Amino acid sequence: MSIRRGEQLGWLFGWAGGFLWIVALALLFLWRGQGLVGLLGLALAGLGYAAVVFFRPWRSPRTRYWRLMLLPYVAMLGGVPWAIWGFGPDQAESLNAWQALIILPVLSPFISIGWRCWQVGDCR
Repeated sequence: MSIRRGEQLGWLFGWAGGFLWIVALALLFLWRGQGLVGLLGLALAGLGYAAVVFFRPWRSPRTRYWRLMLLPYVAMLGGVPWAIWGFGPDQAESLNAWQALIILPVLSPFISIGWRCWQVGDCR
């Protein structure tokens, strides 16, 4: 069995990049003096990335990707209400339901690779 190092790094660094916006906003909130919101954001990003590392596909090669991506996605999408809470109700008034459509491309891996698994042809 090959090591597939590039795919492993893609999984780890790709998810790390996905959680960067939460870390950046958490640091912004800390800089603005919102300590609780900033620390909760760092904790959310840390827990999300811990889920990425724990549910890495080469650790469970026969598990479908959608199952492995579920908790990291919950943590990442949990960052949206956290950010709205951090910016306050004044800023939340300018949001509308159509802006939620931007989440659809983020969820595209569920459709494109969700039913595959690390071990080709032997998924459960």
